[in-house]
Amino acid sequence: MAGIVNKSNFPLYNTGLLPQEEMLEVKKTNKKLVIGIPKEKSKFENRIALSPQGVELLVENGHTVLFEAGAGEAANYFDNDFSECGATIVKNSTEVFKAEIILKISPFTSEEIALLTQNQTVISLVQLNQQSRESIQRLMSKKVNAFAFELIKDNNGCYPIIRSMSEIEGAASIMIASEYLSKAHNGKGVLLGGVTGISPSEVVILGAGTAGESAARAALGLGATVKVFDNSFKSLKELETNIGQRVFTSVLHPKALTKALKSADAVIGNLRYLQSGLSYMVTEDQVAQMKPGSILIDLSVGQGGCFESSMCTDFAHPVFIKHGVIHYCVPNVASHVARTATIALSNIFAQMILQVADSGNIDTLVKEDSGFSNGIYIYKGILTNHYIGETFSLPSKDIGLLLAAF
Repeated sequence: MAGIVNKSNFPLYNTGLLPQEEMLEVKKTNKKLVIGIPKEKSKFENRIALSPQGVELLVENGHTVLFEAGAGEAANYFDNDFSECGATIVKNSTEVFKAEIILKISPFTSEEIALLTQNQTVISLVQLNQQSRESIQRLMSKKVNAFAFELIKDNNGCYPIIRSMSEIEGAASIMIASEYLSKAHNGKGVLLGGVTGISPSEVVILGAGTAGESAARAALGLGATVKVFDNSFKSLKELETNIGQRVFTSVLHPKALTKALKSADAVIGNLRYLQSGLSYMVTEDQVAQMKPGSILIDLSVGQGGCFESSMCTDFAHPVFIKHGVIHYCVPNVASHVARTATIALSNIFAQMILQVADSGNIDTLVKEDSGFSNGIYIYKGILTNHYIGETFSLPSKDIGLLLAAF
């Protein structure tokens, strides 16, 4: 080391006693994403995936949001609400579908699938009752990554979007029941609840899940008598614990259920079925024994329904009367309160997009996050959901094997 003079009293390379620079972990640069929010084509879908606040959060983190003009009007949001928060307002769907991530609520229509390009990521409901074998095949032919947001799990193994929407639907169902029991909708003029000197109205709830618990809370808050039925004793116990008070609970015994239905003013159905061929719990004979002018609200009508007498309706004609009983069978009840539902969805989706950006790309996040990968049903054009494959007689492959290959 000739020619180098050490003017200090310490050895030149012995720096153990000298202040050192702290070695901090260098965070990888977040990928800047382009997210497209198209206008929903479904006539009765009022929700959108991002609220103005959700857009603002993404834009502040360096991402671009392409928002189709008029997409938020059904949820009482307007273009200037989004543009003021940094969204780029575009005139038509063609421009929106140039984004690398397409985020929407309803399943993709044939026209929308035609606008997709290879390697795009599309996130929406899958809703098998609204799908066909051809639509799944068209998505596969586009070689996209397709996610069903109702299947995405969080770190606790729960379905955050389904839980959030179920909570809204449960509370909304009591509000809807109250409307149709009043004279405003030619109901029998019954107050859903209770007042001094008058027997409270009775609400029967089928299913002790999130929607059932939310409906029970709302009905109890109005002063109604609540009876909850479920096949799971554990779920019934958890409902009582969460509500914090004793309510009438029972397993789904036919005689006990029939007796409760006869005196009910409102019945909320929210049962999910896993057995093929089992699409209802309440028979048409049981419905015929209910009080004239009472109301059934079938929150599970999109998955087969809780009542034999159910059939899908929409917001243009939400109810029909059968055996003197009002049937409300709209499959997307959360759209009834679209602005609230949009805010709830946006809170989840905005964080999800930020998570994708932190990972660098979709492929990395799918490999790192098993809850997120649970929502994928088409990966690079390959069907990965075995249930969808069995439903439409299409070949599917395990996502774990594909991730190992790519």
